Amino acid sequence: MPKERGEQVIATNRRARHDYLIEDTYEAGIVLSGTEVKSLRQGRASLVDGYAYIDGGEAWLDAVHIPEYTQGTWNNHSPRRKRKLLLHKQEIVKISHKTKEGGYTLVPLKLYFSDGRAKVEIAVAKGKREYDKRQALREKQDKREADRAISSRRHLGE
Repeated sequence: MPKERGEQVIATNRRARHDYLIEDTYEAGIVLSGTEVKSLRQGRASLVDGYAYIDGGEAWLDAVHIPEYTQGTWNNHSPRRKRKLLLHKQEIVKISHKTKEGGYTLVPLKLYFSDGRAKVEIAVAKGKREYDKRQALREKQDKREADRAISSRRHLGE
């Protein structure tokens, strides 16, 4: 029985949903050292520049910043090292075929603890062009304005 229950989010990559069109998402475990886990338990991590890739039949997470543990000693980890991802072989094969197709990349979306184990949610994503980003922002703004109009109309009717 795990000591912890549920999901505790450490970091999210909000920019990824803006910059990429998300196709598929996968939950992967991460191979971490002890000081990395302690630093994550303090809620300190950044996924902003992070990316994942497949190399030699293994999945890797690179450029994710997990700062050094403050009470760590000489055996502290380096903040931006490569970390191995734990996925099923079929998932790795499926992801590698998709990324070799062209135009697709692996992006980390969320870093969290699930029942006491560190997990990362990675997505197979395609980069958006500038006009796609503008169109998405315009649609979001239009929806927000419509919701405001409906709620103000509702308040006037009462």
